[in-house]
Amino acid sequence: MNLRDRLQAELKEAMKAKAADRLSTLRLINAAIKDREIAARGEAEAQEIGEADIMAILGKMVKQRQESARAYEEGGRLELAEKELNEISVIGEFLPRQLDAAEVDAAIAAAIAEAGATSIRDMGKVMAVLKGKYTGQMDFTAVGPAVKNKLG
Repeated sequence: MNLRDRLQAELKEAMKAKAADRLSTLRLINAAIKDREIAARGEAEAQEIGEADIMAILGKMVKQRQESARAYEEGGRLELAEKELNEISVIGEFLPRQLDAAEVDAAIAAAIAEAGATSIRDMGKVMAVLKGKYTGQMDFTAVGPAVKNKLG
């Protein structure tokens, strides 16, 4: 079952179970996917977005909610922070397992070898390889400095 079908099945289950919070989050995911499809129609031929695009959307949604939860916690709005964290857990169900530090280091080393990178100028090539293989499995804002350290 592909990710889009899985999302639809989970949406129906949430409706049947009357799980309002889960249903709300699943509808947000579907809305974000539809928005991306509508934007893609204007750019090129009308086509559905792929699994990698959906993974990128989900990763972006998680990152947004992490930032919001942090801001709510700093502002003393713990109930809103908890809501954001609950949304993160629902979105996280559809993302692949996150790589641990050792796996990230190994992935970076493999990407550097694959791209034939020798200096910091090749960082873009390395990041492209990583994004192609590990979208949704690692935080690229944290990976960037690690790649820079290995190349520099």
